[in-house]
Amino acid sequence: MRVAIAGAGAVGRSIARELVENGHEVLLIDQKPSAIKVDSVPRAEWLLADACEISSLDDAALDRCNVVVAATGDDKVNLVVALLAKTEYGVPRVVARVNHPGNEWLYNESWGVDVAVSTPRLLSALVEEAVSVGDLVRLMTFGQSEASLVELTMPDDAPLAGQQVGSIEWPADSALVAILREGRVLVPQPEDPLQPGDELFFVTTEDVEEELERLFSAG
Repeated sequence: MRVAIAGAGAVGRSIARELVENGHEVLLIDQKPSAIKVDSVPRAEWLLADACEISSLDDAALDRCNVVVAATGDDKVNLVVALLAKTEYGVPRVVARVNHPGNEWLYNESWGVDVAVSTPRLLSALVEEAVSVGDLVRLMTFGQSEASLVELTMPDDAPLAGQQVGSIEWPADSALVAILREGRVLVPQPEDPLQPGDELFFVTTEDVEEELERLFSAG
């Protein structure tokens, strides 16, 4: 998979390192010479250019990218990069960083954003997730749909404890996609039993979140 990352700051470089380690082809783009730190991610490609300019994106061969990540510290730049990537180059997946929560409402399909990542929102969700047992915590909303990634830590008295994943009638428009158990990530199989303390990750829609939460409520 080829990924272009606009913004070679700490966030962009961190994403690039993870992707390179996972075997992906990565291009980092930044207009500041001071941000071009090739030694920090030596296996990535680097381009000194303005990612808001069509000529720069032509040089980056954005039309060959599977994913574009707009990861600069400027929301205006991230939105322009996302829009150009989607409308001018037809990039299948565009992920954009939200720096200021007040701008989050702009990060949608109208601006070419498939997934918006808001650091403040994600951090607050992770805080909730760390202290909430039996409550649904929304971690991320996918930009081009009404679907969200939510987490629920299964309480000790949950009525579903011991039941197999495949025997449970989950609400419509919801799917159990991962189980985190004792530090291990499990891909759910129909015969897997649920255990108290499991962290369950669902992709679901907002209108069935309450129904999903009730399944795990002893009350």
